[in-house]
Amino acid sequence: MIQLSGVTKRYSDGFEALKEVNLIVNDGEFVVVTGHSGAGKSTLLKLVAGIELPTVGSVVVGGQNLNRLSMQAMALLRRYIGLVFQDHKLLFERSVFENVALPLAISGFSPKDAAKRVRAALNKVGLLDREKANPIQLSGGEQQRLCIARAIVNRPAILIADEPTGNLDSDYARTIMDMFRSFNQVGVTVLLSTHDAQWAERHQARKLTLVRGKLAASAAEPANHE
Repeated sequence: MIQLSGVTKRYSDGFEALKEVNLIVNDGEFVVVTGHSGAGKSTLLKLVAGIELPTVGSVVVGGQNLNRLSMQAMALLRRYIGLVFQDHKLLFERSVFENVALPLAISGFSPKDAAKRVRAALNKVGLLDREKANPIQLSGGEQQRLCIARAIVNRPAILIADEPTGNLDSDYARTIMDMFRSFNQVGVTVLLSTHDAQWAERHQARKLTLVRGKLAASAAEPANHE
């Protein structure tokens, strides 16, 4: 479970990106965060991922209060969180295969086990036949799929994506969003941001709306699916 309690995030220049946010996301939910540019969507996702820490309040992920974790404990927690952000951070001097293998190398997987996981992840995103290519040889949509493969190779319990279809055409965008839906269907908690406010309704996902750093009142608690 993900829980934000009384969270405010204030940056060094005084800007408050989030204000008194209370939120619960249950295991296995698919949650879409929408809102205007600058509403706080990216900040919210970075707080859940432990990339940023709140100025006020607490962020609890999987029973762990991120404010209280050591750097080592935070690194261990992040193995269970897959991240897809707009700045791909792909390694263009390495192959597609090597980009996806990097998280496993950091986690200490043997080369044999890592290779199996990498190829399984590449197969899920339709890039198995491009494993020897350099990322620069891929289209924008393929680079985004590569980022998704890298995010899921550790088989995370939580998948976080910030505007994963922001620069893609409609066909690629539909493919990418369908991938996230398929991951959710096998039990992965998915939390993503998008400008497409209607996507949540079309795919029966829970929608959160941020307005100037505050969550809409009806968005704090998970929907009752009974």
